[in-house]
Amino acid sequence: MLARPHRLTGAQDFGSTVRRGARAGSGTLVGHLLVEPDAGPPRVGFVVSRAVGNAVVRNRTQRRLRHLVADRLDTLPPGATLVVRALPAAAAADAERLGNDLDHVLRRVGRSRTAVEVDA
Repeated sequence: MLARPHRLTGAQDFGSTVRRGARAGSGTLVGHLLVEPDAGPPRVGFVVSRAVGNAVVRNRTQRRLRHLVADRLDTLPPGATLVVRALPAAAAADAERLGNDLDHVLRRVGRSRTAVEVDA
């Protein structure tokens, strides 16, 4: 479980991050990153749609992603807002593949100028 300060919960925050943030994808995930200086600790939200599977599969996929992201929170800059969207392939992927795809997405989205230089 992510600590409360690191959770992204508002629909407006999700929408803003997806619209204005940098985007990168992999075979199982799509990540959107928006960095606003002096916005507090990094926050993360997850989108796991019905296309991924039934409720049991979606919840399991979200728990696995949450665990992987919690291990990588220290790699996100302060003020970062990250939205991780699971693709249908995420349901069948093992933890190693999800972790590698998450690392790949974080590297690519972190290199983007949009992710680093957004003014509030």
